[in-house]
Amino acid sequence: MRLLLISGSTRSGSTNTAVLRSVQQCGAVESELYTELAALPAFDPDEDRDPLPEAVDRLRRAVAAADAILFCTPEYAGALPGSFKNLLDWLVGDVVLTDKPVAWINVSSVAAPTGGAGAHSELRTVLGYVQARVVESACLRVPLARTDVVDGEVESEALRAEFVAAVRELTSALES
Repeated sequence: MRLLLISGSTRSGSTNTAVLRSVQQCGAVESELYTELAALPAFDPDEDRDPLPEAVDRLRRAVAAADAILFCTPEYAGALPGSFKNLLDWLVGDVVLTDKPVAWINVSSVAAPTGGAGAHSELRTVLGYVQARVVESACLRVPLARTDVVDGEVESEALRAEFVAAVRELTSALES
């Protein structure tokens, strides 16, 4: 299985990206961490044709090559961050997510007003619109604090085990 890991954060010290780095380091499956969120141009329907902007073409190729996708995104002002919504907008005009197994890990702090519910509700809406296959049993809520991240990865073995369990659930969706 080839898993694409997509963070909805552009922050260099992002806990969301740290979670995905930790998933990658656990080595449960072959995975690729998508790192070009900030390189994507603003979505423009007039540009959603060949030749695509290079960053968009690389994004679509990465999504198409993946067997499944694991997202981890923060919430910003009660919704998806604009840069992450932009990434999703570039995927709507193609069929690369159709029937692709997807899941997310929500690491919003317990102190967050909604616990990330707004962002994940919007993510679910977009993924439903493009007919991605949300694997509910692989969607996970694990509140993290920035202190849980050391050198860009989640330090806790117990938390890392939860991430691996989510990946296993996503993997099993491919087999069914």
